[in-house]
Amino acid sequence: MKTIGSKFFARAAFALASLALAAFATPAFAALEIKLDQGVAQPIPIAITEFLGANARDQQTASQIAGVVRGDLERSGLFQPLDPRSFIEKVTNFGAIPRFADWRGIRAQGLVTGQATLLPDGQLKVDFRLWDIFGEQQMVGLTFSTTAENWRRLGHLIADAIYERLTGEKGYFDTRIVFVSESGPKIKRRYRLSIMDQDGANPSFLTGGEFIVLSPRFSPTTQAITYMSYERTTPSVFVFDLQTGQREVIGQYAGMTFAPRFTPDGNRVVFSYSRDNNVDVYVADLRSRRPVRLTQDPGIDTSPSFAPDGSRVVFNSDRGGSPQLYVMNADGSGQMRISPPGQGRYTTPVWSPRGDLIAFTKQAGQTFAIGVMRPDGSGERILTQSFSDEGPTWSPNGRVILFTRTTPGRGGVGGGSTIWSIDLTGKNERKVITPGEASDPAWSPLNR
Repeated sequence: MKTIGSKFFARAAFALASLALAAFATPAFAALEIKLDQGVAQPIPIAITEFLGANARDQQTASQIAGVVRGDLERSGLFQPLDPRSFIEKVTNFGAIPRFADWRGIRAQGLVTGQATLLPDGQLKVDFRLWDIFGEQQMVGLTFSTTAENWRRLGHLIADAIYERLTGEKGYFDTRIVFVSESGPKIKRRYRLSIMDQDGANPSFLTGGEFIVLSPRFSPTTQAITYMSYERTTPSVFVFDLQTGQREVIGQYAGMTFAPRFTPDGNRVVFSYSRDNNVDVYVADLRSRRPVRLTQDPGIDTSPSFAPDGSRVVFNSDRGGSPQLYVMNADGSGQMRISPPGQGRYTTPVWSPRGDLIAFTKQAGQTFAIGVMRPDGSGERILTQSFSDEGPTWSPNGRVILFTRTTPGRGGVGGGSTIWSIDLTGKNERKVITPGEASDPAWSPLNR
């Protein structure tokens, strides 16, 4: 993993068009669908064939793209890609109708076929089809094209299209994750702002590790990240432009600013400001840089997160004696506690992009857990817990949560940190592969 320049962040131009090879199936007649609101007991068996290439060079790229699609769908927990060695029919013609009986024979419910072609102008074109095996019809067929070096993104786009067609919701595979990469001994730790694809591919450093960086968060509307850094005399909130590589501090404050997060419109940053031995929540416009104070309580008010419609803010405060979750209107009025009494310490709340849930960290006894509750505090569910599970962040479709897991070290103190994911069922828990120790993940919005 190496430090990279701003050229990496230039967006590829993607062309998207439907294939006129077969009629699309309408949802009313499709046998293959996933009802997420009813829960998913078993992942759907799906066959993803080796994508075809016009020659050996194209074939290698085609096979790699198919591998990305398999990986994305399998990690979602909703799909079970079948072993290619079990396939009865060997697809050699992308335009041919599948032998549906052969695929039913291995209990596949869906079939994905594809082909990749490197065009004379250097563009890579990939066609794919999703087939309903029991309905014996094509469900979707699309063409994507981009520059050849962006072949991995084509795989993510195909997986997103499949996910959306079968669940009715947007996929989350064509996204990135910003996080803090940790290295070195505990007494001389290096913390570097880092970024990677959601599947752990293409990791790169954004900062050099000269200063501690914490709590990076994506802008919902622009290619920017806000985070806290110790590079100034007083720890401060910065905004990092991913396209230019430039960073700047948010205002001049006498005390420490921390726990930043963008507002839903991307025009402001909400954060905590420590001043005169008190910590309150503020919000600052990125153009005027004028701060507006939202809380005025003797307690520590921190970790603010806006609702997706911008109308309310959730935060945690110890004003009642221990850290608990509170909700207020966007102007700071109507502050009220939502976490249940006497059930633990609640911190790091973050509002779901769907608006229906708030994720949080809960400490009860000697364990830290990741849970969700409704914005009114009802319906609390613990999704996962361990020695230390902290800092949830939502996928842009609101179905999966990333968090930091720290293992116990010597003497019961924290050991190594890694990033994990858990879906809303609490059953599909997976470790996210990073080059080394990692913490503080944050999910990007869907690429546009």
